[in-house]
Amino acid sequence: MTGFPLRRRPFLAALAGLATVSSASAVEATSQKMRIGIIGTGHVGTTLAELWVHAGYPVMVSSRSLTEAQSLATSLGPLATAGTPAQAAAYGDVVVLAVPYGAIPQLGPQLSRTLLDKVVLDPSNPYPWRDGAIADTAQRDGAGVTTQRYFPSAHVVRAFNSIDMTTLRSEAHRAAPLLAVPVAGDDAQAVSQVTTLVKAAGFDPVVTGNLTTARLFQPGSAGFELERDATGLKQVLHLPQ
Repeated sequence: MTGFPLRRRPFLAALAGLATVSSASAVEATSQKMRIGIIGTGHVGTTLAELWVHAGYPVMVSSRSLTEAQSLATSLGPLATAGTPAQAAAYGDVVVLAVPYGAIPQLGPQLSRTLLDKVVLDPSNPYPWRDGAIADTAQRDGAGVTTQRYFPSAHVVRAFNSIDMTTLRSEAHRAAPLLAVPVAGDDAQAVSQVTTLVKAAGFDPVVTGNLTTARLFQPGSAGFELERDATGLKQVLHLPQ
């Protein structure tokens, strides 16, 4: 019996080594994921931040009130940090404009240089009663194309704007078939990055095409507030199956 503990030590050491490697691998996996900067801590910003943090993505949340952003980051746990909008824009590989659409003309000049060649995810919707003249322009020309004008050095992608955040919270990672989220953008790599985030949040991405096709799921369109699986969404929007 005196030899038994001696025989166990290599085994226990191996287990400890495996635990260390496993822990290191988990940290490495997190570090390799896209960093997400979110501008806005309202219903949209908070919901998306929660979905991505739960999926293991590092997120920086920001708003006009740093205290508000810090409170949200604390509630989200160690993967979340807080900063100013400029800091969130610098932090993110993907930067989310979770703001009223009327704020976009102001944010464009402030952040365009920081967002050079970055992916800008725009889930905001133009409403003339709230956002004024810019909403009229977005309704006429399309929200995706209009947003891109204010961020000419970035790769704008439209997604997460067509379904209410309450529904996204309740339907994320539901049993198959997953709820479909339409995605539109001009840059193939940027669209691919956003579809990865759509999947991580628990939904099925449906790419409608370039930014002009984002009109298909903005307010006033057939695809707005449409809750379907991928097959159903494609049928309504007349997209190939």
